[in-house]
Amino acid sequence: MSAPLLVAEDLGKVYRAYRAEWQRVLGWLGAPVRAQSEHWALRHVSFRVAPGEALGIVGQNGAGKSTLLKLVTGTARANEGRVAVAGRVSAILELGMGFDPELSGRDNCRHAAGLMGHHGGEIEAMLPAVEAFAEVGDYFDQPVRTYSSGMNMRIAFAIATAVRPDLLIVDEALSVGDAYFQHKSFARIREFREQGTALLIVSHDRSAVQQLCDRALLLEDGRLVKDGAVEEVMDLYNALIAARENSTVTVTRADDGRARTVSGTGEATVEELALCDVGGQPVEFVNVGDDVELRVGVRVLAPLPRLVLGYMIKDRLGQAVYGTNTHHTGQALGPQVAGSRLDFRIRFPMNLGPGTYSVSTALVSSDTHLERNYEWRDLALVFTVANLDKPMFVGTAWVPPRIETPAA
Repeated sequence: MSAPLLVAEDLGKVYRAYRAEWQRVLGWLGAPVRAQSEHWALRHVSFRVAPGEALGIVGQNGAGKSTLLKLVTGTARANEGRVAVAGRVSAILELGMGFDPELSGRDNCRHAAGLMGHHGGEIEAMLPAVEAFAEVGDYFDQPVRTYSSGMNMRIAFAIATAVRPDLLIVDEALSVGDAYFQHKSFARIREFREQGTALLIVSHDRSAVQQLCDRALLLEDGRLVKDGAVEEVMDLYNALIAARENSTVTVTRADDGRARTVSGTGEATVEELALCDVGGQPVEFVNVGDDVELRVGVRVLAPLPRLVLGYMIKDRLGQAVYGTNTHHTGQALGPQVAGSRLDFRIRFPMNLGPGTYSVSTALVSSDTHLERNYEWRDLALVFTVANLDKPMFVGTAWVPPRIETPAA
């Protein structure tokens, strides 16, 4: 096993407030000055990252994600613990961070490259490649103040990745800009990873974390809640977001070892869930293209003002394949009394590619689980799709074409 590229041990960062600035200075000098108040933005956080590994960092605002990245990059100093990085680090912590709005993109790139440790002729040699990758056209020689946020991201990413780093750190920047450049950026990141670059990425975009990362960290109130498989961490993160007063979050293990997360107030619950064939028989294996019916039995345990049922089909990596709910279909139910049983039937063709999939269910009051979440249940059901009688194809969707060919 190769040596870790990044080691963080028992990291802690505290921000203290003093009654007077001279007290802060005395504190820096080691004098025993009592702070008026203190806030630990991060505490007891430990993890390691190997060369070529991609680690996602998720958590709600104020969880300590940006503080952690500042400690890793050295722009902030830890009060406790240590962090060690072996090799060149490139970071995009804020779009255009350090850019002079009055200078052109080209001149800002020269300045940024200098701060990254590059010199004279080396900088001039890399600028054509930066300009080509950023694709901002004539704007490359215009003042940065005329740039959109998407153009800022193009320049920042292009210069940060002009030379392959040993560790690339990205903080939400890739969520800005057009889809074309996002795909282009992800392709470069994957190429770097194949060459041994490690990735540290902070993002609220579940799909980006799942596509790019091998594992993830979940931070909550400056503490490390979970370090593990991306799907499990994202499911727990989703549950914590949905948690409200009197809500609970429980995690159990499915038969295949994956974590099954359930959260909500418990005012309603899915007590029966089955995927059935056209004859109404429960099935675990489904042929590509077959018609199926998802049967959901819901028990109402407390009076509800409104009830919405949602479901989501995910692939084996936990990425969403398809999801909707009865709010969006115009079929939300009005007030419900405690003790009632509601049976839903959802029919659709299994137009998915071969593979293993899971179903998550949600019982909520509106179009989202963030307002009033009665129950959110991940990995509620697992099924397998097999290609028994269709022409060979690859991918996660069955979209049969009609191809016209020229005459022989």
